[in-house]
Amino acid sequence: MSAPKPHCYSHPHPAVTTDIAVFTLREDALQLLLIRRGNPPFAGTWALPGGFLDIDEDLDACAARELAEETGVQDVYLEQLYTFGTVGRDPRERVVSVAYFALAPAERLAVQAGDDAADAAWFRLDALPALAFDHADIIATAHRRLLAKLDYSTIAFQLLPETFTLGELQQVYETLLDAELDKRNFRKWALALAQIEATGEVRRRGSHRPARLYRLTDRERVTYLR
Repeated sequence: MSAPKPHCYSHPHPAVTTDIAVFTLREDALQLLLIRRGNPPFAGTWALPGGFLDIDEDLDACAARELAEETGVQDVYLEQLYTFGTVGRDPRERVVSVAYFALAPAERLAVQAGDDAADAAWFRLDALPALAFDHADIIATAHRRLLAKLDYSTIAFQLLPETFTLGELQQVYETLLDAELDKRNFRKWALALAQIEATGEVRRRGSHRPARLYRLTDRERVTYLR
């Protein structure tokens, strides 16, 4: 059996990368996971985790691998966001990036810098540092997609603990939307979804009236970002 021949084409091909925007709620704020680049270009600058696609690798596998290698984060649902291919977006060569994003509870995200990332850390979305490449544009696009999904999906429910109050659920939405919601209308909407049910228990906090506890009717249905 003859050895495979190298690929030879009459015109150059761009390199392909994946970049991943991972959001969570921490310290009552929407936060984003960034890595500090250890290598040029933009060495020492904060950026989204990501890297080059291997020649025999699927895009989804590349995104999951790069996220795990650079931040230690694994087993989160990654949704493909958009393709960024502006000429000159990478000073090394012609690079097209397929971006992904995720929303996951903070307690599931054990962050540890690795591979070519000098550091990995969480940043408030409203207080991001200067970023490498066109990652500010990628983050803005991911944030818009996340907010849009709140209108037609229950993705925010995945950020809830096993049991929760309607007030805690509303706080999650208000943090994600950065807006105050009408209490009565929100509770009417949440209960109409038939995704939560009362546990029959209450939570007491100080002198406040006890609040009913709820749980998801089927936690498996609250799939990441779907």
